[in-house]
Amino acid sequence: MPRSSPFARHRLLTRYRDPRKRLREVVVLPGAAASLLLVDRDAFSGGDCRLLARLGPDEPQDNAVIICSDYLARLERGPFACRRLRPADLESTPPDPEDRHDAPGACSHEGPAGTPFELHARPRNGDIAQLRWWRCDAGVPRHPVSLRDAIATLESYEPIRTLTVAATGRGPRPCFSRNGDAVSVTVLRAELKRVLQSPIVLNRALREAVLERVEGGELSLSEIAIRCGRVKRDSGGNESGETSWLGRRLGLLAEGGKTATTPWIHSDVLALIARRGLGIPPREVEL
Repeated sequence: MPRSSPFARHRLLTRYRDPRKRLREVVVLPGAAASLLLVDRDAFSGGDCRLLARLGPDEPQDNAVIICSDYLARLERGPFACRRLRPADLESTPPDPEDRHDAPGACSHEGPAGTPFELHARPRNGDIAQLRWWRCDAGVPRHPVSLRDAIATLESYEPIRTLTVAATGRGPRPCFSRNGDAVSVTVLRAELKRVLQSPIVLNRALREAVLERVEGGELSLSEIAIRCGRVKRDSGGNESGETSWLGRRLGLLAEGGKTATTPWIHSDVLALIARRGLGIPPREVEL
């Protein structure tokens, strides 16, 4: 988008170099109805605009910084692209919080791949509104989910964890409702504490590392299981690795009696598979 555009008025958040060493910048542009658009664009021409997020007029501007930080972290982990900014994005009006049938929210975030999660407060039975993560799939009634379940769905701690830290007052300034109503973060803070202190961690990075070795022909699932001490013998006394055990730990197979695989693994088991099975430090497969 050229600099002559009326949307050249912006607030600069940061500049960075992309993999091709081109200078880009993340800016906040004015949108319709006092909304704000978080945009990644070429730093010199103002073109090649990518929409990162839309912030409603009631959202704390701290959210822009949080989303920007998460975006840069994603770029460091590998290729990651947002869709191009469209002319309609500059004219569309963000939904009115009152149309959500909820109390004014503290802040919001929509997850990837059409799996939306919103962080907002909703009073129940006249009690003080509790700030919670809500899942809002199209055509399905909104329902609250635990922080752990939201992280499990995305198979990533970020940006859910960073937004939660900010909202509960453990990081940047907490987010509160726009009209000053009391909003409790007791439940959300307890969920955050359990996630931060739990020895049960995400297994996605470990799964990807194992599959990379297997698909590259370096190791087999059976060999990795044997290295971890998980050995089985057939009726003829022949030994092989207990691949079903490994598959369940990696989230490739469901546990006995269950239909869904798990995105979780105990940190001790993760360390065992990383060190003995793959011969790498556990930190390389910790998210």
